[in-house]
Amino acid sequence: MKKALIISPYFAPSNAADMQRIRMSLPFYKDFEWEVQVVCVAEKYTDAVFDYLLNESIPNDIKIHRIRALSKKWTYKFGLGSIALRSLWFYKQYVNRLLKREKFDLIFFSTTQFPVCILGPYWKKKFGIPYLIDMQDPWFTNYYEDKPKHKRPKKYWFSYRLDKYLEPIAMKDVNGLMAVSDAYLDDLVIRYPHIEKIPKATITFGGFRKDLEIAKTNHDKLALAFDNDKAFKHIVYVGRGGFDMEKAVSLLFKSFKECLSTDRKLFDKLRFHFIGTSYAPLGSGQKTIFSVAERLSVGAYVTEQTDRISFYDSLYNLQSADALFIPGHEKPAYTASKMYPYIMTEKPILAVFNLESSAAQSLIDCKAGYVADILDFKKSSKTINFFLKGVAESNLPPNRTDWTEFEKYRARATTQKQCELFDSCLKKTDDGA
Repeated sequence: MKKALIISPYFAPSNAADMQRIRMSLPFYKDFEWEVQVVCVAEKYTDAVFDYLLNESIPNDIKIHRIRALSKKWTYKFGLGSIALRSLWFYKQYVNRLLKREKFDLIFFSTTQFPVCILGPYWKKKFGIPYLIDMQDPWFTNYYEDKPKHKRPKKYWFSYRLDKYLEPIAMKDVNGLMAVSDAYLDDLVIRYPHIEKIPKATITFGGFRKDLEIAKTNHDKLALAFDNDKAFKHIVYVGRGGFDMEKAVSLLFKSFKECLSTDRKLFDKLRFHFIGTSYAPLGSGQKTIFSVAERLSVGAYVTEQTDRISFYDSLYNLQSADALFIPGHEKPAYTASKMYPYIMTEKPILAVFNLESSAAQSLIDCKAGYVADILDFKKSSKTINFFLKGVAESNLPPNRTDWTEFEKYRARATTQKQCELFDSCLKKTDDGA
């Protein structure tokens, strides 16, 4: 049995999106001859939304190390709120002690808190352990450089320069790369040609059946974030908003506005709910979806709650909806990691994606929903109008999800792909690369 040490600053009971890959994989690593331990930041030092039901999904035999971090209460005054920066010193000290007393074959960074990845080359040099980085998002990116200031993330000036400096350090000696999109890997190879020869794999997040079972068992403890008035048909999205989602949301609302003009009585039944759209502290998030609805004069039909909700509350809200909506990105690199839980609810799904994205192809291949082309309003409006009319009339054709095709997107199958990549990294290292 080989051993991997997983670095994931956020971890259960934190509801952070970037720890979900690991959490859903933990029950399956041993099936593929890998034993893992996780090093995360203790919850008292994090600023995440907590969902203690997440702990029910963690196997009892998995060792979780919880380390300290600087208090955000103090570091925030100096503009250092990032959990990666606040925990970096403590990671270095704690893992140094751990690696001196236990043997690990691989260190796996699975997080979007990328600055911690600079410890990979340090530990590789000090202990001779190869490391692999999971690119769930781009690390250094020029995406916001041509955007107006109000559309840039907070502290963009600082993070842009920090990322530009730190990414090359982590990539210099990396032994393997995992990503949720081919495009993320392609961009890295362009910047760092030497990594073209290291093991790489595009692996999506998986669908985890146990999560739906936990939500169903604990439904009495869960809460709706929208008014589920049965006089209306409720279309729900739970997840991040932002200005980069504006195009997809605009297409939805423009089509809906057209529908209202043709049959107001019918389409007056529809209500759209966007939940947990901001990562900002509770009560301080900026509404980026509702402003689009207001601009298109359909604000009366739309609610947006920026505060994030717990993971299982999210599933409960999806399960309680009449239909689901997933906004995508104009760029084909976009992947919707939340898509697989959506599919498993077996609700009607409308997604507005770039049709060349892996997210669009997954949904199409599984026959699990309607996909509208974000780059072609004329074509997409036909798909959206058909979907909205079907929801309003309660006569959409029943889901015909291809569950055989979906098997490759389940958590066990995606964990197997991870372990195959782990093995490739070790083999490449043993071969002297």
